[in-house]
Amino acid sequence: MRLVLISNVFPPLRISGAVQLRDLSREFVRQGHAVTVLLPSSDQPQPWRLEEMEGVRVIRLKAPRTRDIGHVRRVMGELAMPFVMLRQLRKSPWAQETWDGVVWYSPPIFHGFLANALKKSSRCKGYLILRDIFPEWAVDLGLMGRGLAYRFFDAVARYQYSVADVIGVQSPGNQTYFERWRQQPARRLEVLPNWLAPAAQARCSIRLSQTSLKGRKVLVYAGNMGAAQGMDILLDLAAQFLNRKEVGFLFVGRGTDVQRLQDMARERLLDNVLFHDEIHPDEIPDLYAQCSAGLVALDPRHKSHNIPGKFLTYMQSGLPVLANVNAGNDLAQMIRGERVGQVCESNRVDELLMLTDALLAQLDSDKDLSRRCRGLFERDFAVEKTVRQIVSALGSPGG
Repeated sequence: MRLVLISNVFPPLRISGAVQLRDLSREFVRQGHAVTVLLPSSDQPQPWRLEEMEGVRVIRLKAPRTRDIGHVRRVMGELAMPFVMLRQLRKSPWAQETWDGVVWYSPPIFHGFLANALKKSSRCKGYLILRDIFPEWAVDLGLMGRGLAYRFFDAVARYQYSVADVIGVQSPGNQTYFERWRQQPARRLEVLPNWLAPAAQARCSIRLSQTSLKGRKVLVYAGNMGAAQGMDILLDLAAQFLNRKEVGFLFVGRGTDVQRLQDMARERLLDNVLFHDEIHPDEIPDLYAQCSAGLVALDPRHKSHNIPGKFLTYMQSGLPVLANVNAGNDLAQMIRGERVGQVCESNRVDELLMLTDALLAQLDSDKDLSRRCRGLFERDFAVEKTVRQIVSALGSPGG
């Protein structure tokens, strides 16, 4: 198939969505499909710029800035973005190209207009890869009420849902939100789990043997640290281990809460906690090889289901997990059912401490633990399966 993939994120960005879309586009090519990635770019003077990446055609289209600016400017920029991208595309040599399928990745919620325009010009189907249900999760976390701003974002989100022929949500529990949407004819709703390609093997710039965590069993958190994660309880847990020198905590990544968490750790004299800036994704496997388990945190106020990309990277590397998630999250059932770690749904540090001790004991006694983690990844999260699923959905008649 000739496919166009629309997103806001792609390498050289290092965030998990960029890595996932790099892996996805590579696998489309590996399976014999032609892929063009359309991306907004605010830092180029020309309307469009072409790049080639391992057989993937990447077109960066000049668009308003949407990163590292105030909230109002960001919203205005994201609202204008798809219209500006379409205008720039029409100035490019690919203005008249048609596609066999349009695939777009959300967040953000604003690509519906561009996806719809390309669908109509190509008379093809569209597949929405939906990774979170915004603005619902922002309301759940108390970041937004159900006022004017909510109604605006909800209208934008529902427009992009109306454009899609197929929506792939990342977890079974999220399907209930779309019951009314799926009742319309020729619409298809399916679970499309997160995915990763086989890991690269680059030496990690972080050497735990040269840090204060040397010789400890290290619990690592690698990924975004922001409002949606609810990270404070992990520092509360670290405080419970202050007098137990066999365990350490490593936090790697970026996010809006990083500075606050670092200040909190410093104020509480948590000498068993180490923070490090984000590293190149190819360094992650070597980092995990130095650690004993992975940490997952989701704010307990979430009502939707989320299986974070970091969970996949832990499973891929054979690292069991210690997770603190919202009650009823599909991830909790998966961790228990697959026996790949311990999970807390109460958001209570005393229970999380008990589960940490259980996991530490399991690390010493359960010789099949790493094998089960890798097996879960290969069965459910390998990118080969993802590509086959998307292609099948786009190629099937009537949604």
